[in-house]
Amino acid sequence: MKLGFREGVLHDETRPDWEGTGPRPVRWSLWYPAAEEAVETEIPGRSWFRRVAVARDAPIRPAAKPYPLVLLSHGTGGSAAGLEWLARRLVRQEFIALGVNHHGNTGGEPYRAEGFACLWERAPDLSLMLNRQKDWQDDLAGHFDTDSVFAAGFSAGAYTVMLLLGAVAQFSQFEQSRLKPGGPRGPMEFPDLADHIPSLLRTSTVFRQSWSRMSQSYRDDRIRGALVCAPGRSVRGFSEESLKAIRRPQLILVGDADNTAPVEECSSWLHARLHRSALKILPGGLGHYVFLPEGTALGLSFAEHLFTDPAGIERADVHEKIANLAGAFFHDIDISADA
Repeated sequence: MKLGFREGVLHDETRPDWEGTGPRPVRWSLWYPAAEEAVETEIPGRSWFRRVAVARDAPIRPAAKPYPLVLLSHGTGGSAAGLEWLARRLVRQEFIALGVNHHGNTGGEPYRAEGFACLWERAPDLSLMLNRQKDWQDDLAGHFDTDSVFAAGFSAGAYTVMLLLGAVAQFSQFEQSRLKPGGPRGPMEFPDLADHIPSLLRTSTVFRQSWSRMSQSYRDDRIRGALVCAPGRSVRGFSEESLKAIRRPQLILVGDADNTAPVEECSSWLHARLHRSALKILPGGLGHYVFLPEGTALGLSFAEHLFTDPAGIERADVHEKIANLAGAFFHDIDISADA
């Protein structure tokens, strides 16, 4: 099957960018089955990630029925490209995959403390893509099954998709009152994050407005179910009552040796508070970053820890297993059920 690819940017006029100089940008990447006559070419440029050839802006391959859509949310500091490995495997299973870069919290632009502290702003990015379908579908309109929309997220992306299902945040992980003596003051990508929050609350109107939206509901009933990959400690900030009220199904996947988001502290904690979740712990000494793409020589030279797995483990094989589990999970969801 030929792999089609498109990308672009929308602007959310209801929310400002972190500078407060314009609307919030939402850059998107779309993977889909391309027409048989499409020509695939290599993506130019250097990358930390192994990439496959794509048919850029190609016509979509006609199908007997519209394709279900999977929205993708990257991990903290990542990008939609970090879930390309899942997107293209879902395309092989007759899905369309749409990922976004979350402003201020993505490697696709300079990091912003605001984007790392206010993770709840990520969920409306995905809802925007559904609200503004006419602005990115173009000739693809009619090929999407708007009743079969799912979501998948890794790490902070797992937090994002849980918000879409109805989880409500009570607090931000790195606010001052939640810090433990000697504990981390931010994620690996922004280790002094906690030190920025007090000054931002004093000086940034945009940040204060976002902070006030922390405990809003971002539930989007168009999302029929979610793949929750290696949820991080940020999920402990969710209201337990909101988790118990979620009725859409979830599949939680996590490596058995995840030291960044330990199973008992994160995935098992979340699973125990949900009514329709399944938890699968992937064996073999798998860590947090097995959910990232395979690395290139460039990636290995700059961040070897992100791309190194236990001896005998082929990351591509793990990705195949994850994608097959995801495809089966999404296909089995009864979208006619009143959830």
